[in-house]
Amino acid sequence: QVQLVESGGGLVQPGGSLRLSCAASGSIFTIQAMGWYRQAPGKQRELVARITSGGSTNYADSVKGRFTISRDNAKSTVYLHMNSLKPEDTAVYYCNALINWNDYWGQGTQVTVSS
Repeated sequence: QVQLVESGGGLVQPGGSLRLSCAASGSIFTIQAMGWYRQAPGKQRELVARITSGGSTNYADSVKGRFTISRDNAKSTVYLHMNSLKPEDTAVYYCNALINWNDYWGQGTQVTVSS
């Protein structure tokens, strides 16, 4: 079994920064990709950013230039560096990973951008 544990959410003022972390543990043989999704109240869950085992990344248009995804392969951890945060970034952020060709989700971490 594989577990994803997220951390780093919280309350931040507009224009501020946060870093989310997601660590995978358990019976990991290969990690194909890791990423972040978010879901705001009343909205569908959407992809924020994703990084493959080869290092390829893709981002939602709404976060390009403000968010950066990175990973530490040795720690099976993915990070989401969020800068210039806006109120519309407020959502529950979920870690997602394709590990051993199975799809896993974290429990979610709340990010609130408000003054």
